[in-house]
Amino acid sequence: MNLRHRTNRAGGGAAAGYGGAHHPNPDVYNIIPINNLLIEHAALHSPEVRAAMGALATTGDLRRPQFTTWRDSMDLLDWLGAFFGFQIDNVRNQREHLVMLLANYQMRLHPAPSIIDSLHPSVPRGLRKKLLKNYTSWCAFLGRKSHVHPSERDPRRDLIYSALYLLIWGESANLRFVPECLCYIFHNMAFELNHILDGTLDPSLRPATMGENGYFTKVVQPLYDVIKNEVGASRNGKAPHSAWRNYDDINEYFWSRQVFKRLQWPLNLSAGFFTPPKTPGRVGKTGFVEQRSFWNVYRSFDRLWVMLILFFQAALIVAWRGDSLPWENLRNQDIQVRVLTIFITWAVLRLLQGILDAGTQYSLVSREHPWLSIRMVLKILVACAWTIVFSVLYARMWDQRNRDRRWSYTANQRVLNFLEASGVFIIPQVLALILFIVPWVRNLIEMTNWRILYLVMWWFNSRTFIGRGLREGLVDNVKYSVFWVSLLVVKFTFSYFLQIRPMVGPTKAILKIGKVDYHWHEFFTHTNRFAVVILWVPVVLIYLMDIQIWYAIFSSLAGALVGLFSHLGEIRSVGQLRLRFQFFASAMHFNLMPEDRVFETRHSIRAKLRDAVNRLKLRYGFGRPYRTIEANEVEAKRFALIWNEIILMFREEDVVSDKEVELLELPPDSWGVRVIRWPCLLLSNELLLALGQAKELEASDRAHWRRICTNEYRRCAVIEAYDSVRYLLLRIVRDGSSEYGILERLFLGFDEAMKVEKFTEEYKTSVLPSLHAGFITLLDLILRKEKDINKVVNTLQTLYDIVLRDFPRNKKSIEELKQLGLVAFKRSTTGLLFENVIELPKEDDAIFYRQVRRLHTILTSRDAMNNIPKNPEARRRIAFFSNSLFMNMPRAPKVEKMNAFSVLTPYYNEEVLYAKEQLRSENEDGISILFYLQKIYEDDWGNFLERMRREGMVSEDEIWGEKLRDLRLWASYRGQTLARTVRGMMYYYKALNMLAFLDSASEIDIRDGTRELASLGSYRFETNNVYGLNDPVKPSAKTLNRASSSIATLFKGPEYATALMKFTYVLTCQIYGSQKAKREAHADDILYLMKNNEALRVAYVDEQSTGRDETKYYSVLVKYDRELAREVEIYRIQLPGPVKIGEGKPENQNHALVFTRGDAVQTIDMNQDNYFEEALKMRNLLEEYNYKHGSRKPTLLGVREHVFTGSVSSLAWFMSAQEMSFVTLGQRVLASPLKVRMHYGHPDVFDRIWFLTRGGVSKASRVINISEDIFAGFNCTLRGGNVTHHEYIQVGKGRDVGMNQISMFEAKVSSGNGEQTLSRDIYRLGHRLDFFRMLSVFYTTVGFYFNTMVVVLTVYSFVWGRLYLSLSGLEAAIQGTANSTNNAALGAVLDQQFIIQLGFFTALPMVIENSIEHGFLTAVWDFLTMQFQLASVFYTFSMGTKTHYYGRTILHGGAKYRATGRGFVVEHKKFAENYRLYARSHFIKAIELGIILTVYAAHSVIAKHTFVYIVMTISSWFLVFSWIMAPFAFNPSGFDWLKTVYDFDDFMSWIWFKGGIFSRAEESWEVWWLEEQDHLKTTGLWGKLLEVILDLRYFVFQYGIVYQLKIANGSTSIAVYLLSWICVIVAFGFFILMSYASDRYAAKEHIYYRSIQSLVIILTALIIILLLKFTNFQIVDILTSLLAFIPTGWGMISISQVIRPFIETTVVWDTVVQLARIYDVIFGIVVMAPVAVLSWLPGFQEMQTRILFNEAFSRGLQISRIVTGKKPNVI
Repeated sequence: MNLRHRTNRAGGGAAAGYGGAHHPNPDVYNIIPINNLLIEHAALHSPEVRAAMGALATTGDLRRPQFTTWRDSMDLLDWLGAFFGFQIDNVRNQREHLVMLLANYQMRLHPAPSIIDSLHPSVPRGLRKKLLKNYTSWCAFLGRKSHVHPSERDPRRDLIYSALYLLIWGESANLRFVPECLCYIFHNMAFELNHILDGTLDPSLRPATMGENGYFTKVVQPLYDVIKNEVGASRNGKAPHSAWRNYDDINEYFWSRQVFKRLQWPLNLSAGFFTPPKTPGRVGKTGFVEQRSFWNVYRSFDRLWVMLILFFQAALIVAWRGDSLPWENLRNQDIQVRVLTIFITWAVLRLLQGILDAGTQYSLVSREHPWLSIRMVLKILVACAWTIVFSVLYARMWDQRNRDRRWSYTANQRVLNFLEASGVFIIPQVLALILFIVPWVRNLIEMTNWRILYLVMWWFNSRTFIGRGLREGLVDNVKYSVFWVSLLVVKFTFSYFLQIRPMVGPTKAILKIGKVDYHWHEFFTHTNRFAVVILWVPVVLIYLMDIQIWYAIFSSLAGALVGLFSHLGEIRSVGQLRLRFQFFASAMHFNLMPEDRVFETRHSIRAKLRDAVNRLKLRYGFGRPYRTIEANEVEAKRFALIWNEIILMFREEDVVSDKEVELLELPPDSWGVRVIRWPCLLLSNELLLALGQAKELEASDRAHWRRICTNEYRRCAVIEAYDSVRYLLLRIVRDGSSEYGILERLFLGFDEAMKVEKFTEEYKTSVLPSLHAGFITLLDLILRKEKDINKVVNTLQTLYDIVLRDFPRNKKSIEELKQLGLVAFKRSTTGLLFENVIELPKEDDAIFYRQVRRLHTILTSRDAMNNIPKNPEARRRIAFFSNSLFMNMPRAPKVEKMNAFSVLTPYYNEEVLYAKEQLRSENEDGISILFYLQKIYEDDWGNFLERMRREGMVSEDEIWGEKLRDLRLWASYRGQTLARTVRGMMYYYKALNMLAFLDSASEIDIRDGTRELASLGSYRFETNNVYGLNDPVKPSAKTLNRASSSIATLFKGPEYATALMKFTYVLTCQIYGSQKAKREAHADDILYLMKNNEALRVAYVDEQSTGRDETKYYSVLVKYDRELAREVEIYRIQLPGPVKIGEGKPENQNHALVFTRGDAVQTIDMNQDNYFEEALKMRNLLEEYNYKHGSRKPTLLGVREHVFTGSVSSLAWFMSAQEMSFVTLGQRVLASPLKVRMHYGHPDVFDRIWFLTRGGVSKASRVINISEDIFAGFNCTLRGGNVTHHEYIQVGKGRDVGMNQISMFEAKVSSGNGEQTLSRDIYRLGHRLDFFRMLSVFYTTVGFYFNTMVVVLTVYSFVWGRLYLSLSGLEAAIQGTANSTNNAALGAVLDQQFIIQLGFFTALPMVIENSIEHGFLTAVWDFLTMQFQLASVFYTFSMGTKTHYYGRTILHGGAKYRATGRGFVVEHKKFAENYRLYARSHFIKAIELGIILTVYAAHSVIAKHTFVYIVMTISSWFLVFSWIMAPFAFNPSGFDWLKTVYDFDDFMSWIWFKGGIFSRAEESWEVWWLEEQDHLKTTGLWGKLLEVILDLRYFVFQYGIVYQLKIANGSTSIAVYLLSWICVIVAFGFFILMSYASDRYAAKEHIYYRSIQSLVIILTALIIILLLKFTNFQIVDILTSLLAFIPTGWGMISISQVIRPFIETTVVWDTVVQLARIYDVIFGIVVMAPVAVLSWLPGFQEMQTRILFNEAFSRGLQISRIVTGKKPNVI
């Protein structure tokens, strides 16, 4: 049947009644109206679409479903829906989905099928194989036979299986996160399907899910309820992970063969799997138990720590002997044998691993996993056995050696026995090495499902469905092995010679110290051993983490190498583009225009070789075919169309002005110009250089022309100027006049002279400058608003006289001139030619004056125009785009043959468009958003006003009236708004439309189209003052707007259908339904976006109350129907409950994923942007899926990001630079050579079919997957995917720009990394990848944060160790015998620690990347500028943020999403807000370190040497300074005196405000203080115990300092310390007394309160007097004791918070709260003091403003007015 004449089939499914009610409007469709073929739509004319629809319609011989009215218009999806009870809109959605998949697959067939209206059998077969590959692997893993039975005779089966899976997936809601659960469902439903297809199902029987919404109610709802109940048991993520099952646990339950017996089909709802939490018989965790402990770092990456520990042990043994070189030490056999102790240590470490496995995973042991407990016990026993064996053999060696007093034969035999045992011990490692060398063997073993291999693999790892076959190819193995071997050689060499060996001498000296004069009561003897430990701890910590430093160095060098070979940064500026522009045109044609290869495969070796050769010609200018492009070539016209469209988009975005557009555009052919009309930007000064050459050089025509032709632009400038002048003169002189004939004959004479190469013989080239000056004068007169015809006539007469009298070498007489027709026979009364024949075009002839302006530019331009365009963003984009076309990228296919793709953007409630009130309202500094944007984007604002005037704006007051929408859009496009993201992503649609036209357009179409565009004229209103010559003229009525002048005017219609087939944009606005119901402005703005973007769809969750206190949830897709002029609903699929039961963003993405289309999906955040010129390269990027990268084709394409928020302030610049180095150089190295790139940035493009069958584009388990993005990369890698990175295309991304925003963002990321440390994904990557890829994963994910924390711990261990040594007296003893301060190892540790604090991790990659892309000098200058702007202070502060939140998350949990706002940050943040945010993470820690350093300075013998003290503590003091001052240094008006005073008053008000039940943390200190303890509520016993142990350090101050008091009189008795506690108790007693008096009497009986105060003061004074009289007490002891007792009090408060549940109901708790308030007052004053001092000093505020907004200052911005609010009257 011809599908074009089929009847309306929209009611097919609805009539059947299998899925619910009739759709409200059958004519509504999403992309293709496949439900109503009577609608005229271009896509329905596509043979591929017709073939796909025809294939789905073949239901003739299928058994008809019972209880269903069957119609002939129904298809295979209706048939499946009726049999298996799918919802009608699910069927409708998947019908279109499947049709588009099949059609796109058919379009890409090469060669094309002979019968185009019929679906080729390879299409459904290929789709089925890819769609069901995961299911097939799952069946093989479980040893089950697949229920997919394809038939060569009946390709329809492939379609039915694919359709069934898509229908299951499309209705599974949250179950899409559990892909193997879907495999289980499909397995059972396919079994039923096979019986139906084979006719073996009893007619009286029916599928388990048959009936209205049967699949939803009988399968989805029960399984969803299981997940929802488990999430409920998590107490919003606060319960331990081990107490509830997350998505991964649910999914891994289906990795067991027992699942078929336990769950059965139909689902056995009485099974333990469905039992609610806290109910007997419930199934617990599956596969892995997440436990909060730092031991996870060791457990997941044990191979790394074994390597580090064993080398350290061996190096220490070797270095202990004392020789300078290690190989000299190893000549001693005693040393050799001692090194063998590493095997004992290794066995102990295996024992530790076994104990950790058992201790963390014990809850997995159950009746369902009996073998797990056996393996745990066996591993522990075997490790114990090896430990004993090695220990016994080692002891026997030395026993024999000591008895023989030498290494005798018998002793050596015992050594040999030890080595033999060691050989057996390392057999697993040897096997792993062999399999590493032959990776395909390892992959084969892991992927083979032979039972005989299970036992071997069982010992090493639990058998899991994922994490198998992860080895890369041999070439990749070699690359990342060389990287890591080189790094480890350098690291271990450095560690031995500069860390370990220098410590040996001081260690030996300290151990030899005899008597020590202790300054306190020492409980233990031989404390010099403890002193050795104290000295070694910082060295060991740096030793354990400094691979991170070496990784930063090596990755920077490797990234630079890869970047250079990728040809990054070859074109860095418009000036460099100018030199290669002619090749750029060919490069654009080569990369963006498809090449027809009918008889050759695109990926053949011959095609690849040809492309490589042509690319070399383009890149290096080899070969004539890519040398010049003439104007009449189709290639030139295509290039001009694309280039002009790019410049047009620049103008629409207001990043270039009208004048700059004219300088940048490639004008269409006009005025008879014979060469390609290059942009004026390229032709600048070329004509003047040619004139100078002609004037000075006496040579032949050929010599002149040869010199001109050495420069292509000069050649074109000369020819265009000549042709344009001729056309201009003939245009302004009336046709038919004698003057017109004279001009024609003059130019014919010039042409003839040039043709016979006698021009220089007949004319004086020295006169050309005079003619040039005359033509400039003529053009100036023509371009004036007020035309003076007389002056034009006089100028033409002057030119005429020069041409006749001065120009010819041989002057002719009047008679001769008359004979040649060069003199008028009849002159005017004045005797002048041209007097009555000049006819200048009217002002509304935009085309003419546009060309005149271009000619004027060519004739007059003298500079190189390297600053054109003026806007740095426009220059950056042009440079990157032009450079990218010379990089290696796949050739673009035609649009119809490209991979189809979708873009998915999750949105919740962020800004869509800035409202009028938002733009005008001012903050406390008097700054509005609009004023801020006007100053930050000054160029853009000027261009915007110019555009508005061109579009009819007369007065700037109209900007708030008729032009308000334009103003809102302009502002929104410069913020991090949804409107900006939508505009950027819709460039894909515009680009595909244009490319589809160029693909199908013939040469005639291109030529005619170019001519049509030229005839239409400029797309903007023309003005005569573009060059500042005169006032603007009024816009002409004939001038066209943007829509009618772009290339879009040439489209024939099919382009739109092709683009819609290839691109879909789904905006998943989760609460759009409620926003519409509440009539919120956000809903109106979203509707506006839909209305103006044809390819945009909005998906949201609709909640409908059923009237029985129940709510039904639906996933809804809507679009704006242009014909109906309203929003219409397309699909409505019922959900089993609320979408958000896991993390919000991935759940939001997941519900809308069913509405995406195509082979790929790009996940985009709503703070991102895109660019039209980059969208042109999307076809090339998607072609990467067809090429192998390593041993596999990619499944996730990484895309480069550009951070567009870096110009706002220095702080935004730091963040931008940090992010840029990570998303460019960092990602580049991770992809190649390390092969461990995950999913970090949202521009990444997913293989949609691959991911939708494997859990989606992110993970959503509550809390553990809070960093949901990277888990998509983990999942991809563990399931055998391949993640690549491509830098020839980029997408914009915004980042947080304020200090507090950045800190909250880093807190979220750090907490997310803490949760990753606990996750099963990290554990499996650490164990399933080979050793070197495991190192790469660790040091680029959780290891970065762990090592950052180790750096801070190094500072703590160093200063605490020094404090102990000085207060105990050990330092004085050591100083006398073994001066540890001159130790090279200590110096190396301090140096390494300091460079890390200064931001080395970020600085080096940033400098290297900037050097590649912008040049070395620019990179160095930027780096120095950043240092002057306190970048190191920022990075040190950032290090504290990462440490605090990463460590606290692992210990106690508390990870949560932190909304940063993404807004503009220019207002001053109050001190109270900064204190709330940073008190616990930075301020208190900095005060602690400051106190330690102060006490150390007072009591250390080293501190007497000021220089030594400074060298030892400068890095620690810098950390203290950074952690206290950074929030104020990067806070606008941070050092303004008045604001400082107001801030302190506000802080004290906040501290003392009691608050109430509904008070917030921003209002009351007490509410904030309690919220800061929330993490202690959810932590476990071990977390609380460790917290108490850490808090005990505060009591060391008291113990050490009280012995230093004068009143102690040098006594070291323990009584001194005990008496100090009496002082503490008395102080607390006084405090309790004062608190009681304040509460009881302060309000009503004030006299009693004052009396008690007086009594306390008198008693205190009396005690002090008595102590002064009868003891050695001195006043200075009061100040010294404060340093002892204040930390003690804080320690007691900290411990009280941990044991709060036990004391909260007692009177003690109230005292703790009061005391904590006093402490926060003290801390606030300490932090505020330096801020107050700097605010009081003159000049600091100006300096801080200059530092904070330095980049803005360099661009001429008025930041001082922004910060102070003293702004002029602006719009």
